[in-house]
Amino acid sequence: MAVDVSIVVAIYNAEEYIDNCLDMLTRQTLKNIEIICVDDGSVDKSLEMLQAYSSRDERIRVFTEENKGAGAARNRGLTEATGKYMLFLDCDDFFEPNMVQLAYEKAEEQRAEIVIYKSDQYNMDSGEFVYENWTMIEWALPPYEPFGYRQISTNIFKAFVGWAWDKLYLREFVVKNDLKFQEQRTTNDALFVFSALVLAEKISTVRKILIHRRVDTVDSLSKTREKSWDNFYRMLLALRQFLKDREKWNELEKDFVNYALHFSLWNYNTLAEPAKTKLRNKLVSEWFEELGIRQRHKEYFYNEYEYSQYEAMLKLQDTP
Repeated sequence: MAVDVSIVVAIYNAEEYIDNCLDMLTRQTLKNIEIICVDDGSVDKSLEMLQAYSSRDERIRVFTEENKGAGAARNRGLTEATGKYMLFLDCDDFFEPNMVQLAYEKAEEQRAEIVIYKSDQYNMDSGEFVYENWTMIEWALPPYEPFGYRQISTNIFKAFVGWAWDKLYLREFVVKNDLKFQEQRTTNDALFVFSALVLAEKISTVRKILIHRRVDTVDSLSKTREKSWDNFYRMLLALRQFLKDREKWNELEKDFVNYALHFSLWNYNTLAEPAKTKLRNKLVSEWFEELGIRQRHKEYFYNEYEYSQYEAMLKLQDTP
């Protein structure tokens, strides 16, 4: 029998979370799944633990890679997947027991290419759950499903977040469009996600919290982005080229430029020094212009606060 859903999990030094992750996945209410674990060159006991789980549950398949990052590991998992649909999950998150089933049933019911569901944050320090209402801008979505990006009444690059793990993808759709993850240290899933969103003709949603994202974990990549502070810029350049190659640029240029400003400022505001100053200097001297931001008037931008911060950065740089 063909597999319904392939679940790809990229793993690097995750021995602390593997038991919890695989217990929740093997106990999902949808049973006809495969769990593709790609070990990204772990140096702890991760691989040993994965192999032990695999020996107990034939649905778990384990692959190993040299340490190239989550993007490369997900790409390997993508090539190994056999299911009708695919999920790309992070090992340190945790999941509702019916997460896969609800997403799968919605995709089958509406013949969707992408199904997006809700998430919340689990704060590791306080033990509290915080709903992330900005990951799905519900007021901007049409009153019917499925839909495409043209039916969304806000910037397509802000209607949903450019992370992969809260979305189910039709594998045939991904393969047909040759969608791949960027093989870089951070911001390696946004190109894949946004490319899928602008190509999909049938997007559906599950308006329930099905996944819980751990925050404030000690080893989180998001806490060490100063080591790869330029990765977001490389993603933006690749996304712009993708839009041009797929003849979407004329239609989505304004959304892209507005998102480029938003994402540049978000990265700047959340970076630690000294990378923060490096990024500001790069943005002001080169990248704002390269991304098409500096050439625009104030009226071109959707968010006045973001434009004000952008103007302040330019003035600060010009101050002797």
